[in-house]
Amino acid sequence: MKQAWDIWGNVVITALSAVPVAVLAVFLLARRRGRAGHPDPWRTAAADVGALAGTAPWVWMILTPGTARGVTLVPLADLARQLAHLPPGAAFVQVGGNLLVFAALGALLPVRSARLASLSAVAGVAAAASATVEILQYGLRLGRVSSVDDVILNTAGAVLAALATRRWWARR
Repeated sequence: MKQAWDIWGNVVITALSAVPVAVLAVFLLARRRGRAGHPDPWRTAAADVGALAGTAPWVWMILTPGTARGVTLVPLADLARQLAHLPPGAAFVQVGGNLLVFAALGALLPVRSARLASLSAVAGVAAAASATVEILQYGLRLGRVSSVDDVILNTAGAVLAALATRRWWARR
């Protein structure tokens, strides 16, 4: 865990420091939408800012340079290798981190929009976003492993987070 903090602590500190800015952004966006006659300005403003603020730090982490480069296209092969060869704490950070990457997006998309208020819509958006990030990792030669397992875990995390917010989903 100390190694994860040493590598990513600055991202966590920056993300937490941005919380007051995010709260201000919700307030200003909701006020602007309210003046424009939007039917639910606070709900959509909070969902928009929350999805962005909850996803951006993870994407920043994913797109920072690393030391290993490769592509793993066989489903669950990379995950099995990590679970077999990494210490339990490191494996937990890897799997847990991948589940959290698009969790805010998955939790708040269906709250924001009735068109996205289904598990299949959340899974589709999360899978597309995750695949885009994996392609960027490879294409930008960031020294990171682009893996189909990351797409699977990122998507699963978004869907699980969507299930947690189902009670507040926008109505059609």
